[in-house]
Amino acid sequence: MAVVVRFAPSPTGVLHIGSVRTALFNWLYARHNGGKFLLRIEDTDKLRSTEENAQSILRILKWLQLDWDGEPVIQSSCVERHKEVAHNLVKEGRAYFCNCSPEELALKKEAAIKDGKSYKYDGKCRENTTNYIEGKSVIRLRSDLTGATTLNDLVQGGIITENSQLDDLVLLRSDGTPTYMLSVVVDDHDMDITHVIRGDDHLTNTFRQIQIYQACGWNIPNFGHIPLIYGPDGAKLSKRHGAASAQDYIDLGYLSEAIFNYLLRLGWSHGDEEIIGRKDAVEWFDICDVGQSPARFDMAKLQNLNAHYMKARDNDSILECMKPFLKRELSDIQAQRIIRGMDSLKARAKTLVDLAESSLIYVTEPDGFDEGCVKYLMPENIDLLKDMIEIIQNSESIQQDSLLESAKSLANKNGVKLVEVAQALRSALCGRLVSPSVFEIIEILGKDETIHRIRRFISMDM
Repeated sequence: MAVVVRFAPSPTGVLHIGSVRTALFNWLYARHNGGKFLLRIEDTDKLRSTEENAQSILRILKWLQLDWDGEPVIQSSCVERHKEVAHNLVKEGRAYFCNCSPEELALKKEAAIKDGKSYKYDGKCRENTTNYIEGKSVIRLRSDLTGATTLNDLVQGGIITENSQLDDLVLLRSDGTPTYMLSVVVDDHDMDITHVIRGDDHLTNTFRQIQIYQACGWNIPNFGHIPLIYGPDGAKLSKRHGAASAQDYIDLGYLSEAIFNYLLRLGWSHGDEEIIGRKDAVEWFDICDVGQSPARFDMAKLQNLNAHYMKARDNDSILECMKPFLKRELSDIQAQRIIRGMDSLKARAKTLVDLAESSLIYVTEPDGFDEGCVKYLMPENIDLLKDMIEIIQNSESIQQDSLLESAKSLANKNGVKLVEVAQALRSALCGRLVSPSVFEIIEILGKDETIHRIRRFISMDM
């Protein structure tokens, strides 16, 4: 059987990082089995769905290189088909018209709660297949009242639910719009979906949807329900943990390959492998290997992975990735300076935001100075800086090795440690006390820019 899976996000909000992992697992399962990965935009909630959110979903999938097969299916374009199925089920005696008013149902629910019971529709209209009242009637599924529904879940294993626990769910509302339960089943059937891989928060829905498949006489797809992603505190991952949407992580400066690798390892593993590229991921992945326990999001691990992938990228590529975070146009000279210093910058950075911020030393002179820099405006340190200006001016070469030797000689001459000379230079050139080798920075900035920045610093009143 050819594998056909789907990712079916709703454009009612931003794409959660957990949904991105669901898309990834579906994509991997399809590619591993030589099958199809389809995309469906579930936009039937017109009040909350936006085109902006729909486009964001497409953009994020493309950013992660999760290519889908064919054109995306827009669920709202299939509404008439959903209605047709609901009315056909009534004709076949597998569904019925319910004319109970919302007020009547609310009173029954209130009474059940008062008696300490869980509420389910009592089947008052269960035999009504002819009395349809426009604007009032809903269509309900005639669910099985006896027996049990068994699910052989690809992740969770065998699960059985007594049919007596299920409700005669609404398929079509009184305004004629289909419910989520009906739309999903009809769309999955019409798209020839063979495997439904989604979060385990849908597990309860699955038993209800199986009854719709059975009522329609359709083949039931294989289901795999993957555990949700939790934050470090054991609660469902949300904005309060720092970031929850996929766009959040893009804005925080993470590379797509790092997100791909990290989400892959959330709930799935291949031996002790931590760094897993796309080719190996496709070869090794199987939905049956996903664990049953919730995965916990560890930002430190993601940062380490991101640092690894930033180092692995060539410097020209990384520069292009970090440009949006610089929020300015670069001259050719500035770009070349950053590229020359990139290896040292990457060694200290965890994200593209870090990298962009630290690379500003090659773009512009400091617009402010850390508090610790003030001490280097003391007379004795200013004298060191003036001596370094003279050394740099008179040097035929300002390669970092020769500058380092000159700085050592200057430190010995003045009875100070080399670090004092280096920190004075770092304060003047960078406005901070932490940076790559200050002698490498001087070599990359060149004589004129270095001397300009040192003189500017010396003349400042802080």
